[in-house]
Amino acid sequence: MSTPISRYPVPTLDDVPADIRARILEVQAKAGFVPNVFLALAHRPAEWRAFVAYHDALMLKDGGGLTKGDREMIVVATSAANQCLYCVVAHGAILRVYEKKPLVADQVAVNWRKADITPRQRAMLAFAMKVCLASHEVGDADFAALREHGFSDEDAWDIASITAFFGMSNRLANTTGMRPNDEFYLMGRVPKDKAAKPAA
Repeated sequence: MSTPISRYPVPTLDDVPADIRARILEVQAKAGFVPNVFLALAHRPAEWRAFVAYHDALMLKDGGGLTKGDREMIVVATSAANQCLYCVVAHGAILRVYEKKPLVADQVAVNWRKADITPRQRAMLAFAMKVCLASHEVGDADFAALREHGFSDEDAWDIASITAFFGMSNRLANTTGMRPNDEFYLMGRVPKDKAAKPAA
C-alpha cells in the first residue's frame, strides 16, 4: 500500500471542479506528473483557487529584481527553517532546474550561508530569513543592506511576500502531512544526457 499524500481526504481528478482539473492537467503535461500539493489542497476548492492565484502572482511574476531561481531559493531556505519536507523537496527540485546547479538546493536547505551562491543571493536570503524568523526586528538597516546589492524596496516586498506565503504553506503542509512526490528527489541532480546507463 502506498503512503498517503495527506492525512485529509484527497480527491481524484474526476472529483475536482473543472477549472481546477484543467490547471492540474496543464501542470501534469508540463512536469510529467501531478505534484501532490495540487490534489491535497483540492480538498478545499475555494482555498485551492486562492492559494494557486497568490502563488502564481508571487512566483510567476515578470520583471523586478528577482529571477525565478532567486524566488525558489527563498522558498527552499525559509521552508528548511520551518522544517517543511514537502516544500524543501519540491522547490529544491525546481531550484536545481532553474539554477542548473545540482548541489545548490541541498546547500541552501542545510546552511544557506555556506552555499555556493552569489553575495547578492546571500544578502537576499539574509533578509528572507529575518522575515521568516524575526519579522518584528526588520528595520531600515535591513532594507539598506539589500540596496547595497542592487535590490529595490519593491524587491524587498517580493522577498517578504514569498517568505510569508510559504510560511503559511509550510505550516499547512506540515499539519496535513503532505508528502512530496518521489519524482522531485531526482529532478535536476544529473543532466539527462549524463545519467548513468545500466551495465550491459
